[in-house]
Amino acid sequence: MTHRSSRRRFWAPGRVNLIGEFTDLAGGVALPAAVELGIVLECEPAESIELRSEGFDEVPVLAADGAGEAAGFGRYVAGIAAELALLGRPPVGLRGELSSTLPAGAGLSSSAAVEIAVGLALCAVADFELPPLELALAAQRGVHRALGVPSGILDEAALLFGRGGHAVLFDFTSLEHELVSLPEGVVFVIAHSGVTRRLEHSGYATRKRELDEGMPARRRYLETENARVYAVVDALRAGDLRRVGELFREGHDGIRDDFEASVPELDRLVDLAYEHGAYAARMTGGGFGGAIVALVAEREADALADRLPGRTWISRAADGARELT
Repeated sequence: MTHRSSRRRFWAPGRVNLIGEFTDLAGGVALPAAVELGIVLECEPAESIELRSEGFDEVPVLAADGAGEAAGFGRYVAGIAAELALLGRPPVGLRGELSSTLPAGAGLSSSAAVEIAVGLALCAVADFELPPLELALAAQRGVHRALGVPSGILDEAALLFGRGGHAVLFDFTSLEHELVSLPEGVVFVIAHSGVTRRLEHSGYATRKRELDEGMPARRRYLETENARVYAVVDALRAGDLRRVGELFREGHDGIRDDFEASVPELDRLVDLAYEHGAYAARMTGGGFGGAIVALVAEREADALADRLPGRTWISRAADGARELT
């Protein structure tokens, strides 16, 4: 097999989920968007997998199929490599460096971005063609393999199908998706609660079990949240940001009261965002800490970010994962 000799670069963004939190656990719908924060992997083919990064733990040398002892973010690398090997990807590894503008533990899918960037690169250097949805499913299985957590496919789908200026309406039963235009002049302000969490140490798996067992409050949240997703899509298409704000508020209240996945720091940030002029605000991501996302007029984004405590980022909806030229 002939491999390209030059180094190659791959990009995977983070994501915010605008509405439809935890619905991927039970075949619902959601509306995520890729963001401008993300991960770049610069690499070349090798016999094994050896990655370095200033922002993550070192990945020990792994076999091209992901075999070997891995800790930290190396578990995600091993997980996606193992799943791609099962799909028939030739045994070609990577040697390279990861750089990131994504904060870890903020609920913006830094771990999924690592998986997708590495997955794209492993397929590319081995000349192994894999449709984006198949890569998303392999990455989802890679998380299950790495952490033993029954996560959905929302993050991987958002990172691969995101497009600038759009959110992605994704149906987790049919795995169909469509792009939804976002209003011009509206950007995201992302604010960290100061509470970090790791997926495997949160209440995520417990909530999945409670949904499967039919716990009334959890099921009530899921049913109302699915309805809110479609209502937000309708409101965005109508340019009705006031209605979007009402629906975001209802969604966050549902996460707090029925799903019990918020924390006081997130609740306070949501209140502050509305008080300081955001069109809409709610918790985003896996909950139990992490960040909120607010929709705000671009001209007012800096002022809002300055008024919220802790770390903040301003972003637009961005294109999804790809090889950089």
